[in-house]
Amino acid sequence: MKTILNVIWLVLCGFWMALGYVAAGIICCILIITIPFGIASFRIAAYALWPFGRTVVRKPTAGVGSAIGNVIWLIFAGIWLAIGHIVTGIALCLTIIGIPLGIASFKMVPVSLLPLGAEIVDSDEVGVITAPPPRQRAY
Repeated sequence: MKTILNVIWLVLCGFWMALGYVAAGIICCILIITIPFGIASFRIAAYALWPFGRTVVRKPTAGVGSAIGNVIWLIFAGIWLAIGHIVTGIALCLTIIGIPLGIASFKMVPVSLLPLGAEIVDSDEVGVITAPPPRQRAY
């Protein structure tokens, strides 16, 4: 089912959304200081092409640098990419078949707004990555 949804997604909106992220990544890679934004944009472009079966997990070790970077990203590129996801999601939700795709588009809004400090992983690995370490008893 994931493959069918991914193919439909790719045809209807994934290709165009990925092009937006690639364009943002290329613009960010022009300057040396914004290369981390470009790399994050390219990662999200791959996610925008094939989103079903993958999810976004926030890294608990992301520090102040990624928070400051996310604010800069939000101002210059994130808001425009998020608006693209919202408009696409609304358009997809106008049909019954497009509702799951619209919901997937809405789920991409947080990572389009704040990409630094996030990791895109397979949905099967989420429990393994986010599981807390086992507690040890103090005797």
